[in-house]
Order: sequence, then C-alpha cells, then structure tokens
Amino acid sequence: MDNSGQAETYRRLGTKIDNLPARTPWNETFYKILKELYTEEEAEILIAMPYNLSSLDRIARAGGVGKTRLQHVLENMCSKGLVIDVWNENENQYYYMPSPMVVGIFEFTLMRTGDGLDTGKMAALFHEYFEPFHTANFSNGEQISALRVVPVEETIQADEHIEFLDYEKASFLIENSDKFAMGICACRNEKFHLGEKKCDTPLDNCSSFGLGADFLIRHNLGREVSKSEMQENFARSKELGLVLSVTNTRKNPVAVCHCCKCCCEFLAGINRFGRTNSVATSNFISSIDEDACTGCGKCVEVCPVNALSLVSANDPTKPKKKKSRLNTELCVGCGVCALKCPTGAVDMINRGTRIIHPETIFESIILSSLERGTLQNQIFDDPQAVTHKFMRTFIGAFLRLPPVKKALMSNSLRSSFLSFMKKGVQLQGKGWMLEL
Repeated sequence: MDNSGQAETYRRLGTKIDNLPARTPWNETFYKILKELYTEEEAEILIAMPYNLSSLDRIARAGGVGKTRLQHVLENMCSKGLVIDVWNENENQYYYMPSPMVVGIFEFTLMRTGDGLDTGKMAALFHEYFEPFHTANFSNGEQISALRVVPVEETIQADEHIEFLDYEKASFLIENSDKFAMGICACRNEKFHLGEKKCDTPLDNCSSFGLGADFLIRHNLGREVSKSEMQENFARSKELGLVLSVTNTRKNPVAVCHCCKCCCEFLAGINRFGRTNSVATSNFISSIDEDACTGCGKCVEVCPVNALSLVSANDPTKPKKKKSRLNTELCVGCGVCALKCPTGAVDMINRGTRIIHPETIFESIILSSLERGTLQNQIFDDPQAVTHKFMRTFIGAFLRLPPVKKALMSNSLRSSFLSFMKKGVQLQGKGWMLEL
C-alpha cells in the first residue's frame, strides 16, 4: 500500500475510534499514536468491527477475514489493549469490541511492559493529545465521565442527615469482588517518562476488579493479587493522600485509579484545562469550620484540584491570621483535606443535589454516547451494513439535537430512556451484556 493509501487507512481508523463513547478528534498527534500502536492489518480489522461486543463469527462476516487469522489478530490486539474481550458464559465464547481512548487505549498502552513498546515516545504523544481530548469530551457540560470519585471512607460520618451508600465506599468495592489485579498506573508512568513525576507514589498501584482484573491478568497487563494485598494497596493510598477514582458505575466497577495531583490526566482536566466535569464528583463536599481552622495550609497543600486557598481571617486582633476557603465549583468530594486536617476543621457533608451515577457499564456507555453524539453507533453497530449506515445517519441527526439530548439526560426521562434501551438489547438476545 502506498503512503496515501496507508494514511487513508489510519484516517478511517481515527474516525472509527472517534465514534466510540469517548470522542477522539483527529490531529497529527492522534495520527502518530495510531501508527505506533496499530499495524495496517489491525487497523483494517478494527475499522470493519461492529461497535458493540460481538462474537468472532460476526466480526469475521463483517470484515471478510478467515476466523483462524482473525482470532490471532484479535488476540494480539487484546494483548496491547486495543481490543477488549469479555467471556460470554451462555455461549462459551469471547466477545470483542474496540477499545475507546479512555478507559482503554491510553491506560492499557502505558501498562504494557517488556514488549518493545517505546514508552517514552508514547508518553509524550498521549500528553500532547489530552488537551484536544478534554476539549472534545468535557466542554459542553457533559455529566458522564469515565471515572467517579469515592471519598475517604473514614471522613464520612453517616447519620440521619448523611446517606452513605455501599457503592460509595472503597471497602465495599473490595469485599464484593472475587478477583483482583494490580498494574502500572498509566498516568504516573507517563509523567515518569516525561520527567514530570513529582510524587513518591509507586507506579504499580492501578487496581482492577472482577472482569477488569480478569482482562489484565489474561493479557499480562497486570498481576493477580489477593484481597489482603488490595486492602494494603488502598491503605497505602489513604496514607499518601491519593484520590480514589472508580470506573463510573454503581455495580461491578472494574477499576480504581489512585490519583495524585501531579500525574493524573483526569484531574488534569480540572487542573490544566479547567474542565470541572472531567471526573464525576462524589455525593459529598468539604465543609470548613472557621472557628476550628488555624490557617495552617495543610488542606491547601493536599487538595488534588486546588479547590482550597488561604485568605485573611479578618481578625483585627491577629491581622496576619489566615483561614481556609473552599471553591465549591472545584471540590470533587474526595475527603483528602478532611483526612489530613490536623485540627479536624474540615468535615464532609452532603453535596445537596445527589449525583446519579450510571448503574452498569451498559448504562455508562449509553449515556456517555448520548452526550457525545455517538449513540446511534451503539444502536446500529455494524459499519458494513447499508441499513445500519442509513439508520445511523437518520437517528444520529435526531439524537444530536440539543433539546433531545437534554431531555433524555434529564432526571424525569433518563430512567425511562435507559429502560427502553435495555429492552432493545434483550430483544436481540444480548441480555447478558446488561449485567456487566
């Protein structure tokens, strides 16, 4: 294939990935990322793949590739994190789908070890790409992020005024999983190779559970650990003042990031680019007791999103005295400030309006796709079918209308809309996907 044909292949690959739940706008950096990660054969196969989880037979029909060769290529892409495979117990076979940029291509690429990848080069490319990525995904008030924050458990004093649900507790995540894995943190590895890692946090604390752990272990992207090792990992993160950011589902979250201010690319959405919705907040927010606050500045130091500052206490007897002030627009409700405050002047209270996080991976994909204008690809997911192409164009134009998106994402219609989508999946005989 000549250079123009090769460039066109990667351009079509970029378009395919851009039509997944996380938008990936085309530019020269994205082109370089794709060329580094995908062979031309892999690119052609991924372009032909359906957008949703699909069997080997269905992908072979869509791509016109022999099953033996196709399985080999898919397994190789899974080992690089470019394709995600999930076991279907009902049919006793794996189903495959393309990885989005996050959580997917970025994380898995920088979790790889010992396979000849130029990690430093990839770190630089991803770091350069994240500004357009955040702009494409979080500049229009989107509610659905790939991650949600869970607070430091000890900082929440549940009573009749504060409801602390199980899915918001780190201990519950561990106790209700049957498989655990730990791997290299992609964000921290990126900053390490760029020479920008300023913390002492270890690289290998990225945590996965259940299906997520199974994927990492099978593809050598992480190592299996025991429940006690995972508990120790979380305890260490608490001591280090890290933010726990969980895949944005209430049921069966597959991964937990242990995020620091200097490295995390999701928190960078707030810190570097001013996208306050790049991470979904917890249902809690910091509250400062001004009488107990000594103005020591510890909370300002540890806040991962620069939501706290020191201002004058306006005390005429002590003109130099300071007190902490919270920017409620930035606070993600992690509880790190409350944990580290030496005088106990910071409490975690209800945010007010409860954040409705998606229940499952299915709901997260549907809602994220709706907000970003790609839901039609999840409904009519075969890129090779003429009828699907027509319906994607027709339905996509309707779903992208701002009033339609706003209505379907509203509290009054969201539940009914998701129920309708679930019924459609069940009618296709894919009800097992709803439990992921």
